[in-house]
Amino acid sequence: MTALADFDLDPGALQPKWGWFVALGVVLLALGALALVDTVSVTLFSVIFIGAALLVGGVFQIIHAFANRDWGSFLFALLCGALYIVGGLLIMDEPVRGSLVITILLAIALAVSGGTRMVMAVRHRNNRGWWLILLAGLASILIALILLLSLPWSSLWLLGTVIAIELIFHGVGWIFFGFALRQMR
Repeated sequence: MTALADFDLDPGALQPKWGWFVALGVVLLALGALALVDTVSVTLFSVIFIGAALLVGGVFQIIHAFANRDWGSFLFALLCGALYIVGGLLIMDEPVRGSLVITILLAIALAVSGGTRMVMAVRHRNNRGWWLILLAGLASILIALILLLSLPWSSLWLLGTVIAIELIFHGVGWIFFGFALRQMR
């Protein structure tokens, strides 16, 4: 048996529970709307959460290094754990600067992925729709430039806005899924 056999894949069995999906969607939608009201607070809270996650990950990395001391990468694992801890503490101590660093890293990732997509599009320009990939790459580079040119202000609202939008879309998705279950026969 596979792990998938443990899941109930019959949507009909979920039909009586459609209200739970709608309720989950409404809660997520409300949280997303609330997050949109104060994106700066959500950004700072998420940066502190990321710092705490790095701190905990670093502690476990160091524990793992000592538990496997005979491993050839002991010093490397110890150093990585220490860097996680230091990075986490720095981010938690200065969440505004942490959001700035995260925004810069995101802008760099967008620019690199956008440039890569543009190169792929040009290399495959004999295929239909290649220009859509080119356009998507250009959009990523444009977003990266907007983020970088609007620093430091973009770092204060970016993460909170992305989280709020994610919550809203996730909530709407669950609401529609719940109502679709309700209409099943």
